[in-house]
Amino acid sequence: MSWQPELDELRAREAMAKAMGGPEKVARQHAGGRLTVRERIDAMLDAHSFHEIGAIAGKASYGPDGRLLEFTPSNCVMGRGRVDGRPVVIVGDDFTVRGGSADATIREKPIMAERMAAELRLPIIRIIEGSGGGGSVKTIETTGRANLPGGVGGTWLYHHTGDNLSRVPVVALGLGSVAGLGAARLAASHFSVMTKETSAMFVAGPPVVNALGNNLSKAELGGWEIQCKAGAVDHAVDSEEEAFEAARRFLSYLPGSVFELPRRLPSEDDAMRSDESWLSVIPRSLRTPYRARAVMEGLMDRGSVFEMGRYFGRSVITAFARLDGMPVAVIAGDPMFYAGSWTADACAKIIRFVDLAETFHLPVVHLMDCPGFMIGLEAEQRATIRWGVRAMAAINQCTVPWCTVVLRNAFGVAGAIHQPAGRYTMRYAWPSARWGSLPLEGGIEAAYRADLDAAKDRAATLAEIETRLQQLRSPLRTAEAFWAEEIIDPRQTRRLLCEFSALAERVLEPGQRSHGMRP
Repeated sequence: MSWQPELDELRAREAMAKAMGGPEKVARQHAGGRLTVRERIDAMLDAHSFHEIGAIAGKASYGPDGRLLEFTPSNCVMGRGRVDGRPVVIVGDDFTVRGGSADATIREKPIMAERMAAELRLPIIRIIEGSGGGGSVKTIETTGRANLPGGVGGTWLYHHTGDNLSRVPVVALGLGSVAGLGAARLAASHFSVMTKETSAMFVAGPPVVNALGNNLSKAELGGWEIQCKAGAVDHAVDSEEEAFEAARRFLSYLPGSVFELPRRLPSEDDAMRSDESWLSVIPRSLRTPYRARAVMEGLMDRGSVFEMGRYFGRSVITAFARLDGMPVAVIAGDPMFYAGSWTADACAKIIRFVDLAETFHLPVVHLMDCPGFMIGLEAEQRATIRWGVRAMAAINQCTVPWCTVVLRNAFGVAGAIHQPAGRYTMRYAWPSARWGSLPLEGGIEAAYRADLDAAKDRAATLAEIETRLQQLRSPLRTAEAFWAEEIIDPRQTRRLLCEFSALAERVLEPGQRSHGMRP
């Protein structure tokens, strides 16, 4: 006698699970411009690679004869699959079942997904839509008690959500309304993405916030512009398909876990490539900015630059890229914003990005252009110097190979932390580089006040002093004393950076770092 009847019942239950919240809820999801969780998983993973775990977990009701009458699946769908041939763990919220709220899930499923990623050393992709916390207010009535956050043994999800940041790549896609624990899971990632028209993220949504006297829509409270500018979310795209593509690109630069090394890919770009425009890309006029992204994209392998956090801490650009096929983490000052000065937000951005590079063994390239920390009342109110010394600590504590190219400005304390202290790093400077304790502009009048006050022609004396100091400030004078190792022809830069990537690859070591990464 075979077990076919049991297999038939299994297939029937699996079909019920794949129906999710039913045709009406699925239609409502599509009408809102959003895919269902199962469509999202299929679109994110390589074709036919998804192996689901716990498909028939949920709530069932039975007739007097013990036969299944109704089945509502858990609104957490999880399992393993592949992205570009590499194994990953994926876990997604099903908004068609109780709006993705945890009172309709089985909490062991997301916990198992996080644990599986940690112990199998696999990247994890979280597809988030809903609250994912302790349920709704109505849960008090349906369960007959109030939920103590975390409960007894319920903190495992919180533990793995943070701990996995030090072990495996974590990608989080916010593809609808995300609140409470869902928002925490979105933020607690190495790379987070929102869809511009269909997603929002908040600690508590408009109904709760507006009860306090506000009148805010979802977009006004937690739309992509709010969250990306605040730095809570890294990236925003126009469609879910673009979100999946961004996730795939992000993962392509990282190893599967901290116990592996980044993969060098074949490169069709010439490591010896040069460009005449690099010789004149930095304007002689100090008041004239330039497009740092164009410089970065020119120096790196063509088409390889993948920027993170574009709308946050905008005086600094952070991006993954490749040099002769080798993944690197790139930091660049952006003179289009505050002349490249490091604001409190820029420092927070640097800290997180340097920690990310350290965690996953990515060599760092710093295209330096920073006239110092941002100054003024707002800078003091934002505790810029505290964020600055935290950035200093992150840079000094990192151990991955580091190469700095000073393009223009390097002044003050911020200028001093353009590379890690206490160990060997590579450093080059372009002829356009200028450095010191503080820029001459504004500093001359303070330092030479007595001479200027005594001068018959103050303007002429000021111009004479400035001309004299500008000659002394030449980077060639600094290199003469070996205070700067090499002043290079900008057209040599890509060749030297590709050499750096090859040398760096030889000394990279896998393993978990002593200080774990935090969100």
